[in-house]
Amino acid sequence: MRPRDTIAAVATAPGAGGIGIVRLSGADAAAIARTLASIEPQPRHAHYAALRDAQGEPIDRGLVLWFPAPHSFTGEDVVELQVHGAPVVLARLLGRCVELGARHARAGEFSERAFLNGKIDLAQAEAIADLIAAQSDAQARAALRSLQGEFSTRVNALLKALIDARLHVEAAIDFPEEEIDFLADGQILARLDAIATSLDALLRDAERGQRLRDGLHAVIIGAPNAGKSSLLNALAGADRAIVTDIAGTTRDLLREAVNIDGIGITLVDTAGLRDSPDVIESEGIRRARNELAQADLAILVVAPEDEARIDALRAEVPTGAAVLVVHNKSDLADRSSVVGHAADHLHVSAKTGAGLDALRAAIRGHAGLGDGAEGSFSARARHVSALQRVRESLAHARHRLVHDRAGELVAEELRLAQHALSEITGEFSSDDLLGVIFSSFCIGK
Repeated sequence: MRPRDTIAAVATAPGAGGIGIVRLSGADAAAIARTLASIEPQPRHAHYAALRDAQGEPIDRGLVLWFPAPHSFTGEDVVELQVHGAPVVLARLLGRCVELGARHARAGEFSERAFLNGKIDLAQAEAIADLIAAQSDAQARAALRSLQGEFSTRVNALLKALIDARLHVEAAIDFPEEEIDFLADGQILARLDAIATSLDALLRDAERGQRLRDGLHAVIIGAPNAGKSSLLNALAGADRAIVTDIAGTTRDLLREAVNIDGIGITLVDTAGLRDSPDVIESEGIRRARNELAQADLAILVVAPEDEARIDALRAEVPTGAAVLVVHNKSDLADRSSVVGHAADHLHVSAKTGAGLDALRAAIRGHAGLGDGAEGSFSARARHVSALQRVRESLAHARHRLVHDRAGELVAEELRLAQHALSEITGEFSSDDLLGVIFSSFCIGK
């Protein structure tokens, strides 16, 4: 149900001396502005006026802008009051708006109203929060692409193709007396395969967008004394981990957030993997394996004496995580004859810094951003999950079509795929989901 009351919030408050904005949205927004400023605001014009309290005393002088519905951000009448950014001024002005019939806005309520009024879809609404929270140029550009509809446009194109295929299947079910067996003529199978191809491309880009938004989770593993902690310190540019010549020094997880070319990376140093009678070290090894199970990227660090253990270390990495083998301590031995000059093998020295630039580039590449970062859009874990469910339903539909010729079951799988895809843009969304999403926004957005 679309809200009808009027809300008010401080949209920005940079502090005394800066500009503060009080934003109103709702049917009474223009009337409140008229009373505050004693003017008749014109649409999309900036009016300089004194804004007064109930006794007629000036609160401040500033700009009044009115954006009539439906040509506004929320789709409702919107008023922006731009005044000096002193907290006391903004508090008095906001209080006066409430006296005149507005209520305090909830976190994210302006964006929520824009969504409910059809001005933006849910993925675009989330992109607003992502843009505000961006900590790098790459994140900001990706969020802006989603806000401008790049992600939603691709989702909607896929949704249209999915609906067309579903209608084709249901037509075949509804007209079984036709001489042509529509389920067997190859058209539906071709459609499903084309949709699957587009879906896989979109899923890859969404996973890349999620990593750009959330950062890459990289776990450093290896044998004791391979130089894992030294490598973390070198990548972090600080002595964050204790480094000694004693094997088993690292006994607990150490997390460090680093920024590589604008990409957020969480590096996790772990205990060396080995069989140990030490109870404390064994607990550290257990935690290392648990952390590895959640990794996007496993960085396998091997010293010259550990080369034979590479396959055993690879076996520790769960399916789904990328692997990068780092041959460390290249300053101590001639590593040129070491097998493993493939793209996922790098030779570095954490001590001298040799090879670290190549390692940073490789980590960035494993984040899925490489040279294609400029085309990324922002995405979230729920988007990736929805696309994965679409892929699963499509695979089931294809199986039902090829092996069972069961039109009803194919149609049901396509219905489930359509539902999952529509969750991304908010065509199908529970109130609980909307509450969680918009509660994470800033007040006034």
